[in-house]
Formats: sequence, C-alpha cells, structure tokens
Amino acid sequence: QVQLVESGGGLVQAGGSLRLSCAASGFIFSLNTMAWYRQVPGKERELVAQITRGGRATYADSVKERVTISRDNAKNLLDLQMNSLKPEDTAVYYCARIVIGGAPSWGQGTQVTVSS
Repeated sequence: QVQLVESGGGLVQAGGSLRLSCAASGFIFSLNTMAWYRQVPGKERELVAQITRGGRATYADSVKERVTISRDNAKNLLDLQMNSLKPEDTAVYYCARIVIGGAPSWGQGTQVTVSS
C-alpha cells in the first residue's frame, strides 16, 4: 500500500534552516505529483509547495523564495529545503501524494518548531 514517511523536522531558531524528507513506497513515485502541506492546531491543512512529475514546482506565497521542493525519482524521495524560517512556519508538515479526482495520500507528519 501507499506509504509516505517524513523525517527531518525539529526545533530551530528563527532565521535557521531545515530540510524535510519524505520516503515514498507502494506506488509509482515518478508518475505522481507530490506536495508538502502543513497544519497548525485549529486551522486547515495548507499547501506549502507542490512538484509535478516533470519537476515543475509551485509555492504558497507565504514561503516563496524561502523554500525549495525537490524530488529524486530514482530514490523515491521528496524533499523540502526551508531557509530563513519564521515562527509562523511552526506546524506539522505532511508529505502528500496528489491523486487526480481523489483524496491525497498522507504521511504521518513531522513537527517543525521555529523559536523566536
């Protein structure tokens, strides 16, 4: 079955960097659009960045120019490099497999906490 396992979260000071990774299995990774979402308690999960199977990336305005999404189709890995982190970036970050016409597949999430 589809498995998405995130890693790389943690506690970082404002202005610092983190790199999140997602190991994917159970589906043909290279054929799927993938994404990173984030969620804080009491709010809806929001899209951070998305990358198509062809490598075209799009970003939320709130993270544009601070975040880079990338994928390694040979290793079934999805990454999110986050720089110049802000306290408002604090959230649980989720890796997602985008399913056209259906619900996304989610990982278990990884906590990112940015201290001021």
